[in-house]
Amino acid sequence: MQKLKFIVILIPALLSVNFGLAQVGINTTQPLSTLDINGNLSVKTITLVGSGSATDINDGVYISINPQATNQEFRLPSAVTYPGRVYIIRNINNTTTAMLTSTAGLLFPKGSTTGSAQVYMYEGNRRSVIVISDGSNWTYFD
Repeated sequence: MQKLKFIVILIPALLSVNFGLAQVGINTTQPLSTLDINGNLSVKTITLVGSGSATDINDGVYISINPQATNQEFRLPSAVTYPGRVYIIRNINNTTTAMLTSTAGLLFPKGSTTGSAQVYMYEGNRRSVIVISDGSNWTYFD
C-alpha cells in the first residue's frame, strides 16, 4: 500500500518538472547552470601507492600518488573512453619522481600543440597537475 501511495505522489511530481531545462540547483531555487551549487563541494579523494607495474588511476578526483621507486608509472584511463573526465593529481613523495601516462591519448601541456606519452612529477617541478580529457588526449595544468 505504501508503494502505491508513493507512486501516486511521484507521478504528478515528475509530470510537473520541466525536463527541457534539466538544471539542478543545490541550495539555490533558480539554478543558472546544469548543476548550480551554492555552497561547498567535496570530491572523492584517494591515495595510490606505486607498485612494480603501472598503477591505474580509475577512481577518485583528488588523487595523491606515492611512488616507491624513481619514475614509477601511474596510468590515466583512456582519454577517448572518458571525455570530460578531470583529475587533480599530487605526488606526495618528497624524494621520488612519478611518471604519469595514459592508456590512450597523449598528454599536452596547456597552450601547447606538442604532446608526450608521459609527464614526470617531482619536487620543485610539476608536483601537482590537473588533467582534463578532451575525448582524444589529456591536457594538463601545473
